[in-house]
Amino acid sequence: MRSASGFSLIELLVGVVLLGVLMAIGIPAFTDGLRNARVRTVASSVLQGLQLTRAEAVRRNTTVRFQFVTTLANNCAPSAAGPNWVVSLDDATGRCAAAASDTVAPRLIQARSGAEGSAFTTLAAGQPAFVFNSRGRLTTPPALIDLSANAGEACVDAGGRVRCLRIVVTAGGQIRMCDPALPAGDTQACT
Repeated sequence: MRSASGFSLIELLVGVVLLGVLMAIGIPAFTDGLRNARVRTVASSVLQGLQLTRAEAVRRNTTVRFQFVTTLANNCAPSAAGPNWVVSLDDATGRCAAAASDTVAPRLIQARSGAEGSAFTTLAAGQPAFVFNSRGRLTTPPALIDLSANAGEACVDAGGRVRCLRIVVTAGGQIRMCDPALPAGDTQACT
């Protein structure tokens, strides 16, 4: 008698069912992780832009502005919803496509497209521009920048599944990313 090698139909079906169950369990967690990573990527980009602005203000011993804009073309306008941003010495409104320069207005230092981080993230800032003076202090009112997934999905603190983040910019120039869903006392909490 010869023994057959390979899988029987029943063994193959059991394997397919197990794979299906594992996929059904894993895909929602994977998509949540992907959404959270997109929000974190955009938050990190904005945080780094604000930190660059503050550092350049101190280094150059002058005021430097971080500005959210609608587009990086020359028809750009300030927008508290971003998603793009520029760092410049002068107001970049209508001149966001200018080359980086220390002499030609708007004396652009850096520009970033919101699509670089994620086009699937919503940004809501308290104001469209943040200006730092030569001592690294904010000359505009302090503000919050909230970041969340833009598919109308609720944040964890509102009972949803997306880990939304917040960037806090204080009058003293402190720039901090925090999680509004974490309880008070946690080092990453917003309180």
